[in-house]
Amino acid sequence: MKYKNFIANKWVDALSGQYVKVIDPSTGQPYAEIARSSAADIDAAVQAAQGASVGAWGKMAPAARSRLLLRLSQALLDQQETLAQIESRDTGKPIKQARSDAAAVARYFEFYAGAVDKLHGTTIPYPHDYTVLTVREPHGVTGHIIPWNYPLQIFGRSVGAALATGNACVVKPAEDACLSILKVAEIAVEVGLPEGTLNICTGLGSEAGAALSAHPGIAHISFTGSPQTGKQVAQAAADHFAPVTLELGGKSPQIVFSDADIDAAVPVLLNAIIQNAGQTCSAGSRLLVQRAIYTDLMGRLAEQFKATRTGAAADDPDCGPLINARQLERVKAFLQEADEAGISVVAQGQLDINAPKGGYYQPPVLLGDVPPSHRLAQEEIFGPVLAAIPFDTEEEALSIANSTPFGLVAGVWTQDGARQLRFARKVRSGQVFINNYGAGGGVELPFGGTGQSGYGREKGFEALYGFTVLKTIAIKH
Repeated sequence: MKYKNFIANKWVDALSGQYVKVIDPSTGQPYAEIARSSAADIDAAVQAAQGASVGAWGKMAPAARSRLLLRLSQALLDQQETLAQIESRDTGKPIKQARSDAAAVARYFEFYAGAVDKLHGTTIPYPHDYTVLTVREPHGVTGHIIPWNYPLQIFGRSVGAALATGNACVVKPAEDACLSILKVAEIAVEVGLPEGTLNICTGLGSEAGAALSAHPGIAHISFTGSPQTGKQVAQAAADHFAPVTLELGGKSPQIVFSDADIDAAVPVLLNAIIQNAGQTCSAGSRLLVQRAIYTDLMGRLAEQFKATRTGAAADDPDCGPLINARQLERVKAFLQEADEAGISVVAQGQLDINAPKGGYYQPPVLLGDVPPSHRLAQEEIFGPVLAAIPFDTEEEALSIANSTPFGLVAGVWTQDGARQLRFARKVRSGQVFINNYGAGGGVELPFGGTGQSGYGREKGFEALYGFTVLKTIAIKH
């Protein structure tokens, strides 16, 4: 099946007439094709969005915009199973995870629909013969570059906030997984989203993505992906002075102190690295354990790893395939480095005997006693590989936790209330979870990082500020 671009509420071929193959990660075989967009296609999408931003969408009253987005939210929820099936096959994630993602995208639009008419300005005390106030206005046209690991969720948290604040959007989803986003566009038309409000151009990042970043008609760009590509996006946007929100991944630590509730921690530690086969920006990929409980915790965690089942997405295993052959090779290269460095494999999951031979499978791996300075403990693997590191003191744990160039998420496991807050304040991270990890992924929780994890915030009410421009109005009486 061939999928076209979505521009001005119409399905149109890429001007090149070319297509890119879509590969099923569970089999390694192509099963669809998407339009291969060029700079000309991006330009057409931007023009359509510009028309909407000054037309029907831009002029729509906040309450009406809110009701429309709420209708979209309900329509997405009604199509949850359809979206989940598309997402599961396209990304390789188990169907139960895809169902959660499909529910999440509906929740994002529900949340932002409710926030549309609640983004208020302020009045500022000033000399008596002035009235000074601030208002928040949309950028106009925003660009969104969506990665392949969570297409639905990241579309929802990015595009949902942009639409809520009155922007019109041009979206470039990842070539590896974009079919669920195209389905959302189809649903958006059905609920009455005005022409040009949402535009989607598929294709290669080096072509369509680069063109979107550099387009002078884009007033703000939201990008989720690697630090290397994020730097290129920011540099391209800087040429036309467009602000950028960057979410670039992490090497997130989970720090387990000797007084932690190990029974509660172990299943969370496991899930935080095997979810979506470890292809999660906020994956808990470093495990720091106080030495007094290191042997006990590692023994329990090893049993959990051994019991995991890796297989085809449709079979709903614990861990699905990686997204493509390139990512599989990358993860295996890291494991080869571990072997060459003498780092022990404490435990590994099992590959389902029924898993298709051509799929990109890597069972979860638990590595023990990883040196904090080793590449395995410093760089984002983006696979189901957990690097365990023992520590003795709180000061040592903090030093190790802050030793990478990333700072996205951290988990702290301790019953000591003073330590909880002390560590949370000192660890370099955009989010800190105490005796949990992820808090259920709530859409209300601002998300973003420091250092090579990027800048700006998505999710929650905070995201709305990034998609608006603050204007100050001073009236002399």
